[in-house]
Amino acid sequence: MTETMELAGKVVLVTGASRGIGYAAGLEAARRGAHVIAVARTVGGLEDLDDEIQKMGGSATLVPLDLRDGDAIDRLGAAIFERWGHLDGLIANAGQLGVLSPVAHIKPDDFDKVLSVNVTANYRLLRSLDLLLRQAEAGRAVFVSSSSARSARPFWGLYAASKAALDALVKSYSGEVAQTNVRANVFYPGAVRTAMRAKAMPGENPETLPTPADIVPRLVDLLSPTLDEQGRLFNVDTGQFEEI
Repeated sequence: MTETMELAGKVVLVTGASRGIGYAAGLEAARRGAHVIAVARTVGGLEDLDDEIQKMGGSATLVPLDLRDGDAIDRLGAAIFERWGHLDGLIANAGQLGVLSPVAHIKPDDFDKVLSVNVTANYRLLRSLDLLLRQAEAGRAVFVSSSSARSARPFWGLYAASKAALDALVKSYSGEVAQTNVRANVFYPGAVRTAMRAKAMPGENPETLPTPADIVPRLVDLLSPTLDEQGRLFNVDTGQFEEI
């Protein structure tokens, strides 16, 4: 899809928007005309994003928020309802890698932290934002996941389990909204030059990887009002939609 202003007048919420894929997705959504609700813990990164969006003539609302705070997510949903009455797009990008470790050696606190961000937070987002997405003319929700959900390689059990759970959650939700104007899908970004990737693959040359800006156009395409795909995943590595 070529760059358009197809999101002009739309309200799009992006989590993990202070850096990496979320930051680039926020810029791309703004470039296509959306008002971006940028959510992240890091205020400085959000302010940098706001500066860049303003430079291109766009607008953003900054929301410093820890997604492990479910009550705060509920308050966010209420605030969006009061201001706009609907939500056109959700890019649920925030995630944590956690530890790469034998499953039997994972500390309970580490396990709980990753599941709370990668799974529970996305459930809380859907719980809070479902009505807002339904109230939109063409509500769109896309969740950034990972092929690790399928490969479940040794030592990646924690991250893989969290992403497999996320995929299942989105697939189920997509069926529940199939008869509405809401479309919910999953996005596999592949290997991207991010801080998370560097932590996971410390010996890898980042210059060999695409940047977040390279892959986010396809991510933001999933917010298109003309999108018909439902309960599918878009895999950047194959360039195609696949079954979850």
